[in-house]
Amino acid sequence: MSEESQSARIVLGRVSGLYGVKGWVRVHSETDPREGILRYSPWLLGAEGVARRVAEGKLHGKGLIARLDGCEDRDQAAVLIGREIAIRRDQLPPPRPDEFYWIDLEGLAVFTSTDVELGRVSHLFSTGANDVLVVEGERERLIPFVWGDVILDVDFDRRLIRVDWDPEF
Repeated sequence: MSEESQSARIVLGRVSGLYGVKGWVRVHSETDPREGILRYSPWLLGAEGVARRVAEGKLHGKGLIARLDGCEDRDQAAVLIGREIAIRRDQLPPPRPDEFYWIDLEGLAVFTSTDVELGRVSHLFSTGANDVLVVEGERERLIPFVWGDVILDVDFDRRLIRVDWDPEF
């Protein structure tokens, strides 16, 4: 992995509202499980990435609430509404050998098993059935991330992914 991917920001959710009068905020989390976002601290808030330590947080009803350092009342918390919650890539635990963080795949070159270059991974998304690589080259391709059937190898040292994919598709 490159130094850039290790220091990259990863968005995990956003501040979605206020809770009470003592500086608590409602949190929309995209982690699974949703309360997993509370394990990371500090959070980098907004585009400017202001670091705030999570003082406390918990599940509340069907959602999450948290109190951040420096937020002692409703007015201080109100300025955070709508801000993205991100962390640094290096705050994540190392993936197991058979796992990948999406951010680590972004930017890798994608080649077929016959050495035809298809482009580079722009981003990924989930369909529920499987994850999908969005590969930007001479045109955009959507390639299912199905290990063994479509994805043959991920080589971080060479910065490439080898796929079993028809270049005409």
